[in-house]
Amino acid sequence: MQKSEEKRSIIHVYGPVPSRRLGFSLGVDILPLKTCSLDCIYCQLGPTSEKTVQRKEFYAQSDIISQIKGALSTGQRIDYITFSGSGEPTLNIHLEELIKEIKKITAIPVAVLTNSTLFPQKEVRRVLLEADQVIPSLDAVTQDTFEQLNRPHPSLHIDTIIESLKAFRQEFKGSLWLEVMLVKGINDLPSHIQKLKHVIAEIKPDKIQLNTVVRPPSEISALPLSSGELKKIRNVLGGNCEIIASFKDKDQIPSSAETGEAILTLIKRRPATLSDMASSLGRHTNELIKHLDLLLSEGKIKCVLHKGQKYYELSKKMRSQE
Repeated sequence: MQKSEEKRSIIHVYGPVPSRRLGFSLGVDILPLKTCSLDCIYCQLGPTSEKTVQRKEFYAQSDIISQIKGALSTGQRIDYITFSGSGEPTLNIHLEELIKEIKKITAIPVAVLTNSTLFPQKEVRRVLLEADQVIPSLDAVTQDTFEQLNRPHPSLHIDTIIESLKAFRQEFKGSLWLEVMLVKGINDLPSHIQKLKHVIAEIKPDKIQLNTVVRPPSEISALPLSSGELKKIRNVLGGNCEIIASFKDKDQIPSSAETGEAILTLIKRRPATLSDMASSLGRHTNELIKHLDLLLSEGKIKCVLHKGQKYYELSKKMRSQE
């Protein structure tokens, strides 16, 4: 296969998938897998393969826009077009042009999920002004906690990132929701939560959204908080703070892709990693994760760790029904 053919085969668009925050979200992925400025211990996609803060071109804009148009033409319900996926979307130097092109072809609002680390660059903040919704994350407000939890590129300093978030809030006229991912024993300590509360009050987001580890993380040491622990922290942080709730079903035109059944058929033969499934089934990793979550909750599959790799296999319950 020639290089140009390889580029055309890359999946940039996935869904629309049910999002706990954005309804039915059409995901747009504009980076190679795990190209990021952080290497968070809780990341569902595994370790970062390219830790960088350098913005550059990764893929042809025309390919990405073509796939978005294709998704829009299906008639499925789409509440948001969301830049997220395999890494930090602001690393793609063409993010601004992509947002503008989307706005030419649809009135569906554009959201960007970002880890906030490139906000100190004025150009990045200017680019994000084009979005309707920006959801930056801020898990730590001290450098020690930042390094322990997010394992950042060595050039990054949390104080600078916090100041740039304050600046962006002054510049941005859209909706700003600040996400905080809480990991037990690392950034949930009362002293850290009090510092976080002070910083958030200065940033002034429209919402604070608390999350915790719900999917198999990059490091098994990344443990979730209980519902009760999350509620206590929500009460400390105040009125516009919410725990990201489970998604409530809405009307949607059914998709023809039976992804869940395809996963079960694949791992019936042999255990498979997320990467194996993406290659075999031709699905985006984030789409697969949504289905894996459901299959895990239903007890149909289990996740096992082998030589540092996460494998998915049929549960005993499903094996007994064969």
